[in-house]
Amino acid sequence: MKMDKLKLVIPSEEYLDQVWAYRQECFEADSSMDGCGPLRFNENPKQWLADIRNYMDPATVPEGKVQATQFLSVRESDGRLVGMIQVRHTLNDYLRQFGGHIGYSARPGERRKGYGKEQLRLALDFCKGTLGLDRVLITCKTENEASRRTILSAGGVYENTLHEPGQGIDLERYWITL
Repeated sequence: MKMDKLKLVIPSEEYLDQVWAYRQECFEADSSMDGCGPLRFNENPKQWLADIRNYMDPATVPEGKVQATQFLSVRESDGRLVGMIQVRHTLNDYLRQFGGHIGYSARPGERRKGYGKEQLRLALDFCKGTLGLDRVLITCKTENEASRRTILSAGGVYENTLHEPGQGIDLERYWITL
């Protein structure tokens, strides 16, 4: 079965209902919301949109954070939000150890269809073409086999596993040369 094409879209008001449905589906599936910015913690869709716009503008990035571009992964055939991916333009100390350049997730009802790999491919194109990065760091929890396979399919090279004390999790670190 051929996967529908995806496009990466900057979030806007027109997608807020879909973003909130995505959030709810993740909560119901007890699923992480990696690559969604502060979606898990926002109670108001418009506040989430304002927050991610602050991260996207170098003049308004919150203190201690780095500039990041938030994308929605939208299926071209029907306009459905199937994933989210966030690209951090640089790494601070925390991201260099635990978070990496890219965080992503797929909508629980749309998993196992290849969307994770495709949205990562599109984000890597952005990293190279728009940001001019030569390589990116991506991390995943040791038990997240799907994310590991996605990273490896994009050329990820394992560096090491670190324990993140603040979250109580072990994260595998992979570098992808662009």
